[in-house]
Amino acid sequence: MINRTKKHRKSYGRRTHFHGAAKKWRGAGNRGGRGMAGTGKRADQKKPSVFKEFGTKYFGRFGFVVPNKKDITFINISEIERMDKKEINLTEMGYDKLLGKGELTKKVIITVNLASEKAIQKVEKHGGKVILPEKIITEEPVEE
Repeated sequence: MINRTKKHRKSYGRRTHFHGAAKKWRGAGNRGGRGMAGTGKRADQKKPSVFKEFGTKYFGRFGFVVPNKKDITFINISEIERMDKKEINLTEMGYDKLLGKGELTKKVIITVNLASEKAIQKVEKHGGKVILPEKIITEEPVEE
């Protein structure tokens, strides 16, 4: 069996352990951080390799995300005009709101969760009706 000395044994008695100045061997701060650190957008830190791998979306700010945002799907009256039905249930079709863009020329009964005032007026103008779910209002007794 061969007895070998450990690698660091060679550096005993050497002040810097072959790492140059003593400061140079301390932590990742000497090399600008670990990993992708130091690839900021200012000065000369824009690395070509970063652009190659991540594209131009790596640097900068790109908006924000609104928490609890509800996506409302809507339909205009102009699209309802094209349908050949007298009673339309938009909630079953996947729509949440009826908007008033366009013209209506026929009598239609529409069931939907939300509708704009303009849309309701246009439907009722031709004898139609917009059925909205009733909002349940619970009144709590006021304590005096």
